[in-house]
Amino acid sequence: MDSHIWFSPSSSTSIVLAMVLALTLTFVHSLTLRSDTEALQALRRSIDPNMIPPSSYISSWDFSADPCDSTGAKFLGILCSNPGDNSTNRIISIELDSAGYDGFLTHNIGNLTELTSLDLSRNQFRGPLPDTLKNLKKLIQISLSGNFFTGGIAGWINGLRNVESIDLSENLLSGPIPPRISELRRLTHISFSNNEFSGRIPDINGLWKLQTLDLGSNMFVGNLPKLPTKLRSLTLSHNQLSGHITSLGSLKELRYIDLSDNKFTGSITRSILSLPELNQLNVSFNQLASIEVNTHLGSGSPLQVLNAQRNRLQGHLPVSLVNFENLQEINLAYNGLTGRVPVAYGQRLGRPWKSLFLDDNFLSGRIPRQFNSSALRISGSLANNCLSCPVTIPICGGGQRPASACIGEIGNH
Repeated sequence: MDSHIWFSPSSSTSIVLAMVLALTLTFVHSLTLRSDTEALQALRRSIDPNMIPPSSYISSWDFSADPCDSTGAKFLGILCSNPGDNSTNRIISIELDSAGYDGFLTHNIGNLTELTSLDLSRNQFRGPLPDTLKNLKKLIQISLSGNFFTGGIAGWINGLRNVESIDLSENLLSGPIPPRISELRRLTHISFSNNEFSGRIPDINGLWKLQTLDLGSNMFVGNLPKLPTKLRSLTLSHNQLSGHITSLGSLKELRYIDLSDNKFTGSITRSILSLPELNQLNVSFNQLASIEVNTHLGSGSPLQVLNAQRNRLQGHLPVSLVNFENLQEINLAYNGLTGRVPVAYGQRLGRPWKSLFLDDNFLSGRIPRQFNSSALRISGSLANNCLSCPVTIPICGGGQRPASACIGEIGNH
């Protein structure tokens, strides 16, 4: 009896085809590292399927295909590495569309260890951020803004040693900013605004590359921290910060400052107003007592917007504001300023001043004649002062304080 096993041509062909198909499937499924594919599957499962619109990126995630071998309209929002040595591909970027996804951020996200960009912004993700985020050592950019994430960040943020930009704004995050954030030396952009962070802001002068810091609309307390010298944009508005702001005068690259709605005291110092790059300064709704402007300030300054309304400013209007050649918007309303409106202010109306709010002070005397011009094209108000300011003039609309209030208040100021 012949010991060989014979196959018919048709059965032999079928076996070969089956073997080729098996090898092909193995090859296809090995293009992307299995743990990366599983992380994507877990991310999709963590989202309410009823909140995945048909035309959204997540709806294109068809796992019958390989994430890194997909073309056309599959696996939108995903980018992969492209190794030239036939090794397995890795997921390097997840940038979802703002489709209103409602779900949680799976702990499996920490398995995507080659990820350099993660953007889940403008959706409805909720719950705590998993500590496994600390495994994303190669992450350069992370944006989770505009969601409903809760809890703190101390458990994972210090692991992101290569991160350059962090945007966690518009969530429900709470707790302190860990002091060790200053170890993330590559950071250029931090936005934690519109959350429920609290405590003191740690010193971050070690973040020497940081250019943008936005911690507005939280519950921070205490004094200004030590800040990096290359900072260009600083937003600390709507907190409970206190103390003086003098230290900002040493940050020579600042272009934008918003400290509004805090409890800062002291002066708006000459060193701040003379910052060589400063374009906008908003210190409104604080407890600042004075503004220091002298005749040497302003020439060549790029300052365009000065908002110091609703403080406790005393003394006369600073005449030398007219030396700021680019100044266009001034708001010193709701303070305790006294004396006359400088004649030089009239010469700046519309040239280049476009907005001047001096209402609700204790200014007195006649207004400069330029305020009477029918051709005046400027927004603003001189209302509720002690001025000789006819209500027929638009900028005087609203009337003045009664004489009795003016006599008493001027005596106190």
